[in-house]
Amino acid sequence: MQSQAKTIAEYLNELPEDRKNAFGKLRESILENLPQGFEECMSYGMIGYVVPHSLYPNGYHCDPKLPLPFAAIASQKNFIALYHMGMYSDAKILDWFTAEFPKHSKYKLDMGKSCIRFKKWDSIPFDLIAELMRKISVQDCINNYESGLKKTKST
Repeated sequence: MQSQAKTIAEYLNELPEDRKNAFGKLRESILENLPQGFEECMSYGMIGYVVPHSLYPNGYHCDPKLPLPFAAIASQKNFIALYHMGMYSDAKILDWFTAEFPKHSKYKLDMGKSCIRFKKWDSIPFDLIAELMRKISVQDCINNYESGLKKTKST
C-alpha cells in the first residue's frame, strides 16, 4: 500500500486515526536515535531514512537519482511496518535483533527480509527500535551496501 503523499506532513495527516499515536511515537524513536548523516524524506511512498547524495553521490544503483535507502516506516493495510536495510545486509544485526525481540514484546516477531510488521500498535518495542537505529552509522550503511553490490556483480 504505497502512499501518494508528497511530504511527510501529508503522509502523517493521511494516517488512520487509530494509528497516529503509535506511528508518531515510532517516528520519534527513529529520529531521536538516527545516527548523524542520515536524512528523513519521502521514499517509495513511505517515510524514509536515507544516505543523502551529499554523502554518497552514486545514489541507489536501481535508480542513481535516488539517495541510498537505509530504513523506512509505513502504514500498510493491516500493520505498521519498519523496513531496515541494516538487518538485511548485516547478519550480526539481524541475529542480535531476533534474539532481543522476545525480551521486549509478548508477541511473536513477524518479519520478512528487512520488514518488521507490527499488528498491535500498543506492542511496538520503541526502546528496541531506538537501539536498532543506533547500531549502524552512515559509513557502515555505505560499506554494507557496496559490499553487497560487489557480491552481486561477482556472481
